[in-house]
Formats: sequence, structure tokens, C-alpha cells
Amino acid sequence: MIWPSFLMFVLILILVVIFFTFIPIGLWISALAAGVHIGIITLFGMRLRRVVPSRIVNPLIKADKAGLKVMVNQLEAHYLAGGNVDRVVNALIAAERAGIELPFERAAAIDLAGRDVLEAVQMSVNPKVIETPLVSAVARNGIEVKVIARVTVRANIDRLVGGAGEQTIIARVGEGIVTTVGSSDSHKEVLENPDAISRTVLNKGLDAGTAFEILSIDIADVDVGRNIGAQLQTDQAEADKQIAQAKAEERRAMAVAREQEMKAATQEMRAKVVEAEAQIPLALSDALREGKLGVMDYYQLQNIIADTQMRDKISRLDPCSEEKEPIDRS
Repeated sequence: MIWPSFLMFVLILILVVIFFTFIPIGLWISALAAGVHIGIITLFGMRLRRVVPSRIVNPLIKADKAGLKVMVNQLEAHYLAGGNVDRVVNALIAAERAGIELPFERAAAIDLAGRDVLEAVQMSVNPKVIETPLVSAVARNGIEVKVIARVTVRANIDRLVGGAGEQTIIARVGEGIVTTVGSSDSHKEVLENPDAISRTVLNKGLDAGTAFEILSIDIADVDVGRNIGAQLQTDQAEADKQIAQAKAEERRAMAVAREQEMKAATQEMRAKVVEAEAQIPLALSDALREGKLGVMDYYQLQNIIADTQMRDKISRLDPCSEEKEPIDRS
């Protein structure tokens, strides 16, 4: 009789442990104490669906105390979709206190889109100031102008899903600054009227398609940079100089090549002349041997050659020089 009673006690104890493990009685009691009616079967079903009951019940209690009508199924569905239930409920409470219309479905969609819905609600109440990085632009006179702007934006709840973020606002404002400065005739106009940049950029409607509404654009700092126009002209002049030098070097190389060709041609002609002159004694010898040339003719030819050499040396003498080259009359 003892063993069956002991086994029964152990079985009941195991069932109690399993019951309290799967059903958070303490959480159920807290919900009842807060006036939130949630069934034990519902908590048990959350365990089976691998939903942490505290992630649903605590935000549900918070929403009920704030006067919001939120269903358990909505919170559980958002949790199963990977959303942050507590942050969504906090955003709903903040929107309700600020008088902003924000349904649960829209808040859940914003949260699932990867945006911080609570921060968006807070930004709708308290606008945020975004400071752009240093934007460099060049006026028409070639002077660089460096501008830093502060953009005051307010979150647009209706465009948070699918709307562009802060980086798009910064990029558009930078583009507007570059366009405005670039259309100015002188950098002095920008320095004298920096608010003209704000007005021009603000009138472009830069917040279209973004999750924000631009309230104001304020120019925080304007500085004068380099003389880009003069630098570009200097670089262009240097480039033209290098091109001219390259062309001159090309022409010089071609002239040297032509000179070398002329020298080679002259040397070739001289070689042919020397070769031809070398054939003269042989021709004279053959002429004497064959009787085509007499001895007196040969001596007369030698006299003509000597006379020609003498005339050539005389033509080479400097008339102003005192020293005269001896004349060979042989």
C-alpha cells in the first residue's frame, strides 16, 4: 500500500512542476491584479507557440493602464513576426499622449520596416537637428566656398514606411548648396547673403519622398577656400607647357634623325667617290699598256692635277693671316 501511494505522490509532483513550468502563474496573477484578463490556456498556448509570455503580458498591462485597446493576438502576431512589442506599445502611448494618430497596424509596420517607431514619435513632437558635413562649392569667379548647414527636420509618420532616411536629406541639402553657390557670380555674394542659400535650398522641396519634413535650413558656417579657378589655369598652363616641350623634343629627335641620315648618305657617297678614285690608276695603267694614252698625255694630266691642288690650297688661305701655307709647285 505504501508504494502505490508514493508513486501517486511522485506523479502528482511531476505534473505540478510541469504545470508551473509551462504556465507562468506569477505572471497570470500580476495580469489579474492589473485588471488585464488573460486566460491560463492562452499563456499555455504561448508556451507551445514558443512565445515568451512576459514579452506579451507586460506590454499588455502597460497599454491597458495607458487606456489603449490592444488585443493579445495583435501583440503575439507582432512578436512572431520578429517585432519589438514593448517598443511599439511605448510608441503608441507616446503618440496618444502627444495627440498623434497612430494605429497599432501602422506602428507595427514601421517597427518591422527596421525603423525605431518610438524615436519617430519623439521626433514628431521634438524636431531633430541634422548637421551636414563640410560642403565645398565653387562660385563662378573660381573661388571655393565651404559651407556647413543645420537642417531641422520632423518625422513624418505617414511616410516612415518606404521613405528615405537622414542620409538622403544630407545629400540633397549638399546638392542644393553646391548648386546655389555655383550659380553665384562671386563668392562675395554668398558671404554677404548666406540666407540666400537657405531660401533657395528650402524652396527645392528636398523632403519629397523622405520620412521627414524639413522645417528650416540654417547656415552655420561659411568660409572661403582656395582659388580653384587660378589653380585650374595654372594646371592647364603647365599641361600646355609639357605638351609643347614634348612636341619640341619630337621635332628635335626628327631633325637629329634626318641629320644622321644625311651623314650616312654623305659617307656612302664619299665611299663611292674613293672607290671610284681608286680605279683611276688602274684605268691609266690599262690605257698606257694598250696605247690609248701617251706618256706626254700622262705628264700633262699630272700637271693639271698639281695645278688644281695648288688653286685649292690658295683658296683655303686666310687673307688676314701673316703666315702663308707653302705652295707645293711640284
